[in-house]
Amino acid sequence: MPRAHETELTELTEFTAAYDAVLARWPRPTTAAELRTPHGTTHVLRHGPEDAPPVLLLPGGGSTAASWGATAAVLGATHRVHAVDLVGGPGRSRSDGRPIRTAADLVTWLDAVLDGLGLTSAAFLGHSYGGWIALRYALTAPDRTDRLVLLDPTGCFAGFKPAYLLRALPLLLRPSAARAASLLAWETGGADHDPAVRRLDVLAAERPTRRPVTGPRPTPAELAALRPPALLLLAGGSRVHDPDRVAARARATVPGIVTETHPAATHHTLPADLPPAALSGIAGFLAR
Repeated sequence: MPRAHETELTELTEFTAAYDAVLARWPRPTTAAELRTPHGTTHVLRHGPEDAPPVLLLPGGGSTAASWGATAAVLGATHRVHAVDLVGGPGRSRSDGRPIRTAADLVTWLDAVLDGLGLTSAAFLGHSYGGWIALRYALTAPDRTDRLVLLDPTGCFAGFKPAYLLRALPLLLRPSAARAASLLAWETGGADHDPAVRRLDVLAAERPTRRPVTGPRPTPAELAALRPPALLLLAGGSRVHDPDRVAARARATVPGIVTETHPAATHHTLPADLPPAALSGIAGFLAR
């Protein structure tokens, strides 16, 4: 038991150091806040003018708010950026409230986050699983969603590739840094990937987390009724899903959605290595 405890403390120390190393490169000034919600204490990184239009950044499953540093540096010129660690995820939010068990709980949680930030509404930018959360929130709370940016989202328009599921299965069954590193190396291939962010994501695999809430993809009827303006950015090199299929289904079901595919990007190089053209596109979309 003592040895297991020592191992846990070592893993926490390594993860904390990796988080701090990525956070140290965020633009200044960056501040952190802890918000009490019914579903746990939510850690938020904030950058940009306090009176600027707000945008909430939601990371993918197994990732953290710290990975949005490059995005915050660009969007912070015109927006107040709030990057959120998911409750139940590996970041610095704490699961000290009611467990999040349903999509409705996620909506309640984000309502409380907006309330805690003193916001009636905000734009949302979500990557991967964070994109699914953002889309579900926009469908349920359109009056609190100004604009919606989905960054290579999963579970929104198409399913996973079988090859990805087979590669991810060992990590899901027995999480470890080695298995996370193997999956990231395979999915990203030779694409540029920030080594500090990659290390943080690898170490995140060994942090205690709660099983994320997932659900069926939104129906065509739900997607057709999406009210906030939406931008879909896809990684052309993604091995998680078929980006062409995702784009086609989005255009067929969401009126007016703007879609862009960036060939050099892969699913797991995002958001840390968003191409400059993608960052410019997001900033322009949010400013309209």
